[in-house]
Amino acid sequence: MRRRLVSTAIAVAAVGALASPVAAQASPAPQPASVSVLSKGSEAGTAVVSGQNEPGTRLHIDGARTAGAHTIDVDYQVQETGWWCGPAATRIALSARIAPPSQGDLAAQLGTTENGTDHISQVTGVLNANLGTGWYETKEMPNDPPSQAQKDLLWSDIVTDVDNNYPIVANIVAPPGNQPPGYPSDQTIYHYFTVIGYDDANRTVLIADPASFGGNQIYWLSFDQLASLIPPKGYAA
Repeated sequence: MRRRLVSTAIAVAAVGALASPVAAQASPAPQPASVSVLSKGSEAGTAVVSGQNEPGTRLHIDGARTAGAHTIDVDYQVQETGWWCGPAATRIALSARIAPPSQGDLAAQLGTTENGTDHISQVTGVLNANLGTGWYETKEMPNDPPSQAQKDLLWSDIVTDVDNNYPIVANIVAPPGNQPPGYPSDQTIYHYFTVIGYDDANRTVLIADPASFGGNQIYWLSFDQLASLIPPKGYAA
């Protein structure tokens, strides 16, 4: 507001006696809890995960596919500092395809400072560099409100990217009166979050939000509201 088997031989100092080598099993690292994204429906405003707002908290978000909806498997993590929304959103996107770097590593790659991550193009470059691909492009949405052509492209990008297992990272501006659930209503919030799914029937999108505004982390947002939040910024798709 984002196992290892150790085999060791142990010497026992007791009257010159030697113990046989003993295999010790290290305790496996705890795995993040899994969350089913469609269990509560996909209407706008539906909270899939809320209350998990401790910085660094991890959750595994299970992907799902129905006749009209498609969401992606990701490793979600609450951002670890107040200015690491860019690194945290980038990490969530990368986790759909690789074991992602830490938020700290990504902050260094993105050039993130206490003022945040300057531009969505930095996210685009870091996504492509870590994945070894040229898939992601920077898409600007300078018109506020966006043109119909910009909205049509955004929806097409969401469907295409999600269907190909590439989450979208969006840079948003959320002023009072037009905010996702839980955002501080008296402030304009400049933020990055990740789009990890869509429902064509409800015309909604699934947001993995690394912030802990009001304790809302994974939620469904109307596509029209998403399109209104991105201008005059952009997204990586």
